[in-house]
Amino acid sequence: MHENDAIYPSLRDRAVLITGGAGGIGASLVEHFAAQGARVAFLDIADGAAHALADRVAAAGRKRPAYFHADVTDISVLQGAIRDAEAAIGPFHVLVNNAAHDERHDWREVTPEYWDQRIAVNLKHQFFATQAVAPAMIAAGGGSIVNFGSTSWRLGIGGMPAYVASKAGVEALTRSFARDLGAHRIRVNTVLPGWIMTERQLSLWMNEDGEKLRQAGQCLKDRLYPPDIARLVLWLAADDSRMATNQSWCVDGGWT
Repeated sequence: MHENDAIYPSLRDRAVLITGGAGGIGASLVEHFAAQGARVAFLDIADGAAHALADRVAAAGRKRPAYFHADVTDISVLQGAIRDAEAAIGPFHVLVNNAAHDERHDWREVTPEYWDQRIAVNLKHQFFATQAVAPAMIAAGGGSIVNFGSTSWRLGIGGMPAYVASKAGVEALTRSFARDLGAHRIRVNTVLPGWIMTERQLSLWMNEDGEKLRQAGQCLKDRLYPPDIARLVLWLAADDSRMATNQSWCVDGGWT
């Protein structure tokens, strides 16, 4: 967390659940919520990275985040891990559905099984995580759910149609849940990251051609990094955004 970052008093001691929290944007989310004094639990399958992250946060003098191993595509495992996390740190006031995988694929080679797996890893779990968390939020009188979409479908990016379709579906899911849960003072929003310079993106796709594409696409020419996303999610989770719901928030340097 940067020394000039905003502090949100309403996030102190608030219970937060983050899926896919061991690396990339997810790890930045864990670090930023912990820096706010929140009680953080996160799910992932990358045990080594997850434990290293928890150690790093604790070493910085923050509350140690609670890690739970869970494959989000296995719904019974996902919801079981959410129950375990809730038992460990209390009912969640914030859910961040971050877990996803933007694997490239050729439409000619997609099988029904591969299609279903892409939907499972990018969309399906967001519904069932919300289903598991919402009852406690209702009982507590409100909360904030942040679903992760992508600017890819708005840009019409090719080479990964199942991913793009699933991420478009996230925005529809958000709007439906915002209507269903709004009467209970639960806010539901989508965050759409642009091309974020995670280690994975830098190692796999950011080359000279990629840099030219990024520069041409963005209005703001600086590179985007995970904290640029985390800072928006903090605001959406905090009481400062109490009347912001049913919206899609792009952080892409103006590309879309």
